[in-house]
Amino acid sequence: MPGLIGKKVGMTSLYGADGKNIPCTVIEAGPCVVTQVKTAEADGYSALQIAFDEKKEKHSTKAMIGHFAKANTTPKRMLVEIADFEGDYKLGDTITVDIFEENAWIDVIGTSKGKGFQGVVKRHGFAGVGGATHGQHNRLRAPGSLGASSHPSRVFKGMRMAGRTGGNRVKMINLKVAKVMPEQNVILIKGSIPGAKGSYVILER
Repeated sequence: MPGLIGKKVGMTSLYGADGKNIPCTVIEAGPCVVTQVKTAEADGYSALQIAFDEKKEKHSTKAMIGHFAKANTTPKRMLVEIADFEGDYKLGDTITVDIFEENAWIDVIGTSKGKGFQGVVKRHGFAGVGGATHGQHNRLRAPGSLGASSHPSRVFKGMRMAGRTGGNRVKMINLKVAKVMPEQNVILIKGSIPGAKGSYVILER
């Protein structure tokens, strides 16, 4: 399973063969450098560690600078391990967006936008208590009853209530590759993907 690290640029649209306007997400994908090849004999499992996005040496630790020097590359911001990878990659190899093909299906992993502390209407889609009549003063977006009174006299764990929303790791599966532009290291994916502009995403085939 090949993979690549990318950065979300924004959204655009393409016209398909049938003339329909297709919304697409623009991702700057790679080039990624292989910084470590883990094997079952040495590390207990096999994986490919890849790095993306330049970083200044003054913002890196000496340990990480030495780690990147083994791969003969400069410090990077993002490190990801790809398990069950395909292909014979060696330390220092560069992986580009060429590994993906147009009209192929891929999975995208990203971090959803953080929305802070939100109520139950926004967080869970509650409809609120109901109408504003019969003394329902400022209760339109309230969660309502939370549980029984005398027994068990507590609120069960996992109850859908207000709280921190977003900022979670989200995996979108079976997204279609609309266009690949190797010259610009850009890939266009049909539809939207989680994350804000400039956030890192992981592309898996």
